[in-house]
Amino acid sequence: MATQGAKAQHTAPGLGLRPWVIWFVGALTFTYAFMQRVSPSVMIDPLMADLMVSGAVLGNISAFYFYIYAGAQIPIGMMIDRFGPRRLIAPALLVAALGSFIFAQAEVIETAYLGRFLVGFGVAFGYVGTLKLATNWFPARRFALLSGMTMSLGMLGAIYGQAPLAALVEDSGWRQTLILLALLAVGLSAAVWLIVRDRPSGEEESHGRQASPLSGLKTVMSRRQNWLLALSSAALTAPMLAMAGLWGVAWMMQVHGLERAEAAGSASAMFIGWAVGSPVIGWASDRFGRPKRLMQGVLLLATLGMAALIYLPLSSWSMVVLLAAIGFCLGGMVTGFALARLSNPVSVTGAAFAFVNTAVTATGALFQPLIGWLLDLNWSGAELDGARLYDADAFQTAFSVLPLFLLAALLCSLFIQEERIG
Repeated sequence: MATQGAKAQHTAPGLGLRPWVIWFVGALTFTYAFMQRVSPSVMIDPLMADLMVSGAVLGNISAFYFYIYAGAQIPIGMMIDRFGPRRLIAPALLVAALGSFIFAQAEVIETAYLGRFLVGFGVAFGYVGTLKLATNWFPARRFALLSGMTMSLGMLGAIYGQAPLAALVEDSGWRQTLILLALLAVGLSAAVWLIVRDRPSGEEESHGRQASPLSGLKTVMSRRQNWLLALSSAALTAPMLAMAGLWGVAWMMQVHGLERAEAAGSASAMFIGWAVGSPVIGWASDRFGRPKRLMQGVLLLATLGMAALIYLPLSSWSMVVLLAAIGFCLGGMVTGFALARLSNPVSVTGAAFAFVNTAVTATGALFQPLIGWLLDLNWSGAELDGARLYDADAFQTAFSVLPLFLLAALLCSLFIQEERIG
């Protein structure tokens, strides 16, 4: 067994162009996933008006993506360990295309739910599949960096899903925008099928198949370390998914008086910070071998940053700078996956990544509708063209759950075992 593992590490050196091309195509599917993930944030007003829904219901529409995305992660991880990323990612993207098209045709809330559900399932294979490709094609010493770079490409999708997508919604409407996203998924599916290969030739039968799917899941779930990593990684994702990913644009428009495109661009500062922070922190984790210390540091800074963003009076400029700084710290979420890579056998890394990613994406399913519910609870009754308007106090109360979650995760991270890379 040890000999096989050593051989796998030796024959997947991560040198040459081909591994990078394969990783890049896989990572592009995560870019697309994030574009779809945040797209409702620039459609809030027309969706509320056209579908005649409240903030809580709108949060639920957006969260349907996360319900299936999070719920499917563990079986997806087991399937990826068993069958490989390529044969799963390519057809799943066609499901995402179908979901986007169905959502574009929605006239009633049930159709919107179905569309978002299918989109969430279709893109759910991308991140875990890409991490598995990085595990198979590159040595372990590069994993945290590759994880961070994958996250950076995801943030690129989030950035394009903000201001550029907002401009497209203004110009063409939200329905036509979703149809274009459906066509993009079809193109990505073809690219994955034609370019991606699961692992270097000659390793098809020997690499990563020592454990059955269920025994691999049992191994992952029996380790307390994985539960702590899941919680800490989830806390570092919740502000991005809940604020920048949905409610931040409405907050900047309704409280700070920004136009839609300007608000979307400001919210993108958190994604830009994440895009920079993920590879930088991933590199530092690989270089210095202290992912736990890095995770605790970014949890502390993110907690303080979110509290300042919510409770202090800030100018528009300082708000954008703070959003970028918070995003940089949140990019430290990659340390959770780095620790999961080091804390589990190679044969179950797909299941381990999926377990952590379940908690990460579940924060969208939890916090997007939770914040919408809290906003409705504190709604003053104001409306504009059929869309609810929330005041500063309502947003402050609703957003307060985010720094509290970060603080709780910081305390739990004290029990994570320190791992030394190398």
